[in-house]
Amino acid sequence: MIPAVGYPDEIRALIAQLKRLPGVGPRSAERIALWLLRSRQTPSTDLATALNQAQAEIELCPVCGFFASRTAGCTLCGNSDRDVTQLCVVEQATDVLPLERTGAFRGHYHALHGRLSPLDNIGPEDLRIDTLMQRLREGFITEVILATGSDVEGEATANYLAGALGASFPGLTVTRLAQGLPAGGGLDSADDLTLLRALSGRRRLAAH
Repeated sequence: MIPAVGYPDEIRALIAQLKRLPGVGPRSAERIALWLLRSRQTPSTDLATALNQAQAEIELCPVCGFFASRTAGCTLCGNSDRDVTQLCVVEQATDVLPLERTGAFRGHYHALHGRLSPLDNIGPEDLRIDTLMQRLREGFITEVILATGSDVEGEATANYLAGALGASFPGLTVTRLAQGLPAGGGLDSADDLTLLRALSGRRRLAAH
């Protein structure tokens, strides 16, 4: 029997790598691979160049945790027009963008790069809480807005931070995003209007 014809090893290797990308299934990976190979505009070369440049230039800001350029620095921390008295704490660097699109917040941000999750062995020492405390010791910030998700882990993280911040900085105002966020969801699942209302109606949290 004549064996069935398949893609050459090089194409199968490319498809396998594309399948590792988030949200890309086997069929999508195959279509992307074939499009890259057949296109006459050399997008594969441009893609490789852009990826190499991003990997070489982009890092996480050591202060706020957002994406920064090694050459140009952090666009958030380097913006002198932002309100230095307000600090919005988010779980991930990508959570900054939905809040920025609302146009309602002009302060600074602090990405924790995670959230408390005992089942995953993620405790306070695994988050950027020490860096947060150091920023607060500088004395410029008067309000911290806790913008973690509304699921169990997000609420646990917010409650922990409210207690820790209240104990270390008694005069600090600690607020939480108002109702309106989807139950059990994060910032990436909320629309701009919902986030705008959540920011505008944030509530103050008391230390535990």
